[in-house]
Amino acid sequence: MSTVARTTASHGTLTIDEDAVAAPPAHLDQRRVRLIIGALLLGMLLAALDQTIVSTALPTIVGDLGGASHIAWIVTAYLLTSTVSTPLWGKLGDLYGRKSFFQAAIVIFVAGSALSGLSTSLGMLIVFRAIQGLGAGGLMVGAQAIIGDVVSPRQRGRYQGLFGAVFAIATVIGPLLGGFLTQDASWRWVFYINVPLAAIALVVTAVVLPAHLRGARRPVIDYVGTALLTAAVTALVLVASLGGTTYAWASAPIAILGACGVVLLAVWALVERRVKEPVLPLHLFANRVFSASSAVGFVVGFALFGAVTFLPAFLQVAKGAGPTASGLQIVPLMGGMLTTSIVSGMLISRFGRYKVFPVVGSAVMTVGMYLLSTVHATTPDIFMYGDMVVLGLGMGGVMQVLVIAVQNAVPYEDLGVATAGATFFRSIGGSFGSAVFGAIFANLIGGRLLTALHGLPVPKGLGESVSPSLLDHLSAGVHHAIVLAYSSTVDTVFLVAVPITGAAFVLSWFLPEVRLRTQVGNDVVAPGPAGDPIRGGVAAEHDAAPEPASTASALGS
Repeated sequence: MSTVARTTASHGTLTIDEDAVAAPPAHLDQRRVRLIIGALLLGMLLAALDQTIVSTALPTIVGDLGGASHIAWIVTAYLLTSTVSTPLWGKLGDLYGRKSFFQAAIVIFVAGSALSGLSTSLGMLIVFRAIQGLGAGGLMVGAQAIIGDVVSPRQRGRYQGLFGAVFAIATVIGPLLGGFLTQDASWRWVFYINVPLAAIALVVTAVVLPAHLRGARRPVIDYVGTALLTAAVTALVLVASLGGTTYAWASAPIAILGACGVVLLAVWALVERRVKEPVLPLHLFANRVFSASSAVGFVVGFALFGAVTFLPAFLQVAKGAGPTASGLQIVPLMGGMLTTSIVSGMLISRFGRYKVFPVVGSAVMTVGMYLLSTVHATTPDIFMYGDMVVLGLGMGGVMQVLVIAVQNAVPYEDLGVATAGATFFRSIGGSFGSAVFGAIFANLIGGRLLTALHGLPVPKGLGESVSPSLLDHLSAGVHHAIVLAYSSTVDTVFLVAVPITGAAFVLSWFLPEVRLRTQVGNDVVAPGPAGDPIRGGVAAEHDAAPEPASTASALGS
């Protein structure tokens, strides 16, 4: 069993922590690895699908249960609990083993799904959606961390395209499946469909997942740190979700929530310096790979999830596509993401280098975001689809690569919490991005509608949210004016996202390149003060295949 190398925050020196030793499972044959990957993909699909499948059912749900003023909480409750629970799921997996907690996450998720389908009031549905989100957080973190138990970082790239495919599939088929079930069965089947899928995932994981060997230390749960971090993140996510919508940005509730979030984060940081097993160890932030990946993930999540949210609405209002057609028209975006994710994974496994992909990917994302900001209602569809492909190609080079880099650069006993941290910052970025871009859109659309409709009759019921069904009953002049106003506002949202994705490009240059290991477990570690890879335990020269100088120079430093 090898020792663990760790860089200390105070001096940047390498120390050996003999008590922190953890070991991965024994070597697994290729057939069992494929079964494990399949089980993990199914679990991740459950969590990813429920981020999108509910959207098309929301009007029907509110019509059945009432409470239209609280409709946003159906989505917010799921987002909130899935985000705040990720660090805890990661830490529990590190301390007690990931298999049992991944299965627990499946059980919690399916319980929340069944109860959501049985809800008889909007309040009940919101509570059960929160339970569902709690399980989803464990599914997301567990699936990505368990890969680190069975596949080396060098070979992990081969599978990253599959995980990218899960998100692509969920984004495309989620709204379609939700609309189909709502229209032809009942909105309750949007939740019931998770039950048989989760049952299959539970059985398969019980059979194929190996028991994870935890560290030699006696597990200690950081209850105080967990409570503080949960409260702080809850306050900040609520600021992002409710600000500019339920409450004005300058209102007292938003100001109080924001202040509480900042104060609680400061108290949490002080507490984490003194506890034995912090829920999100501060020493991770001294690891340059983790800190750089978290920063890039936050910015990418901010720009992408904030801006891309407006694509379906743009397609429906400006292009006249129906809800089903607008979902299908996003396929080029996901196709580009899937292509680059698969290709970059194959190249990472072959050459053992990863930095070039976030650098190039974030640059391509910036170009794609700018191209989408030039798309108007009269832009030919073929050019619009091409712009989507460009953005997707950039996305595929960034999202999953950051997780591989983080998992490769941390000690094995921190694998789960480091994976959770990377996911956590991307989710927080997406929450804030959605709120900020939503506020930008809301502040611009009103004035642009009034300008475009100058001298024309203002349709009754016209607001920030333009319904495609409303447009069908308007005169040609009014219809054209509204489409122009809506199109120009969405274009501005994408244009604002350009410098943000550009910031991700700049940050990606600070991501250190640490040669990917060919073994599972320890024998890693953190980049030294000058960014050179430093390894502990077994000599590093024996865990990576030699690489020609031409290949190294071609893939970046």
